[in-house]
Amino acid sequence: MGRHASETIARLPPLPPRPDDGHKGTFGRVLVVGGSDSMIGAPVLAGTAALRMGSGLVQLAMPRGVLAAALSITPELVGLPLGRGVGSALVVAANAADAIVLGPGMGRSPDAAARVQRLIQIERPMVIDADALNILAEAPSWPRSFKARAVLTPHPGEMRRLAPLIGREDVPTDDRGRAQIAIDAARRLGQVIILKGHRTVVSDGRRVHVNDTGDSTLAKAGSGDVLSGMLGCLLGQGMERFEAAVLAVYLHGRGGEIAGRKAGRRSALARDVIDAIAACLRELEAAR
Repeated sequence: MGRHASETIARLPPLPPRPDDGHKGTFGRVLVVGGSDSMIGAPVLAGTAALRMGSGLVQLAMPRGVLAAALSITPELVGLPLGRGVGSALVVAANAADAIVLGPGMGRSPDAAARVQRLIQIERPMVIDADALNILAEAPSWPRSFKARAVLTPHPGEMRRLAPLIGREDVPTDDRGRAQIAIDAARRLGQVIILKGHRTVVSDGRRVHVNDTGDSTLAKAGSGDVLSGMLGCLLGQGMERFEAAVLAVYLHGRGGEIAGRKAGRRSALARDVIDAIAACLRELEAAR
């Protein structure tokens, strides 16, 4: 791939270990920060997917007025009500988390922007998705205060908004071009990139992986939130970022295939992909 040649990785990394004597503290504490008055489902999908993937505890930080409704969907989630601005409780929770998922359903309010700008200063494994990406894309340059060890998960539209930050104007649609812009973004931003879409691309700038699972089942609202939660779980259990991203996109795509086979590609919902995670994990473990 020219001057930005990277090693192509095809193999899948193993799942994190699951010792018989483990407890919920063993398997990672994930903090999901997002949600707004009109989008309570996105962070719930992310949090539920993290639990289904195996996280020990998932905390959902959302605006106070919608938190109770969100928790009623998945009562296994632990709530953290948010008021105006950032709030000390959110910073404490972020520092206590093993991984953070930032952005699902967040919106672009001044409060949301303040939370993004504060949380990226915390040195934690972090999935940055959805409106958190859009908030960062509105800045004239990549924040110097960025300390998170992040995986950015743009779809092509979000990548187009981020493109000026890496000196690009367009987002290619061919496989080679998609791989190259993911490599360029990873190198320029210093983070792992998941460029979503058909044949999702993962790159850390040195390595690149093109995923071969998934189908049009996943072309539905909420599927990206499910991926973010699955990835947050793997990061929270200590997986290296690139390997966690490769494994998450594989399992997410496979979950889409299984859900589509069961409910039909037209009819399956993001929650059906979450329900398919258990089958994906059994399948992967049986193949080892």
